[in-house]
Amino acid sequence: MSNQAPNEARVIPLRPATAPAPVTGPAARPTGAAPVADAPQRPRPALAPRQTPPAPRSREPLWRDLVGDVLRRERLAQERTLKDVADAARISMPYLSELERGRKEASSEVLAAAARALGLGLTDLLSLAQGELTRLAQVRPARHRTPSASRHDGMCLAA
Repeated sequence: MSNQAPNEARVIPLRPATAPAPVTGPAARPTGAAPVADAPQRPRPALAPRQTPPAPRSREPLWRDLVGDVLRRERLAQERTLKDVADAARISMPYLSELERGRKEASSEVLAAAARALGLGLTDLLSLAQGELTRLAQVRPARHRTPSASRHDGMCLAA
């Protein structure tokens, strides 16, 4: 039999209990006692001074942001709700919302379903996103661009 009282849980600590840190300095000595040599202290690592991060440069937009913007723009142009489009695409409304906000990377199947729900093909969706990417690339100052013979200036996407 156990020596525990009935209806009383036995607590098993996951970590061993730690002893409180010893007090050093004048408060550790009783009054009238001779000073005792302090125990050697471990050296504390020096903290590096905080550096402010460099000012953010304009970044290239993320693909998920571009596609999300196109999905939202098309949905609002059709004056449809998130619920309506999500139901038609057979995806959850919160997931569609996260796609539109660029929080999630969608699979090609999900993108195709969302595009179909908006009356678009996958190629239409990708073409609109590519157009937005091209527009944003023209607004940003070009760095180290080489002349291109392509009419798309290196911004071609394959669906």
